[in-house]
Amino acid sequence: MRSRYTAFARGDVDHLLRTWHPATRPATLTLDPSIRWTRLEVLDRVGGGLLDTDGIVEFRAHHCEGPQTGVLHERSRFVREGGRWLYRDGAAR
Repeated sequence: MRSRYTAFARGDVDHLLRTWHPATRPATLTLDPSIRWTRLEVLDRVGGGLLDTDGIVEFRAHHCEGPQTGVLHERSRFVREGGRWLYRDGAAR
């Protein structure tokens, strides 16, 4: 989760696509350069441990767009395949 947040903050589309599960990954991804991600709060984690094959992370990602601030609150599902965690999908809260 933290690496994906950092990728959003840095505009690293390649990392985001690499860490997105093929079943739900978009063909392309365009990030809005006017959005500046400022803070990540991890609120909850279910599973996702050393021996788990899936996990859930609930988070708030804070951002600014010009003078406006906002928060993305999501509960995301991840799966581990080939030793790597992949973002499956998420539900806004």
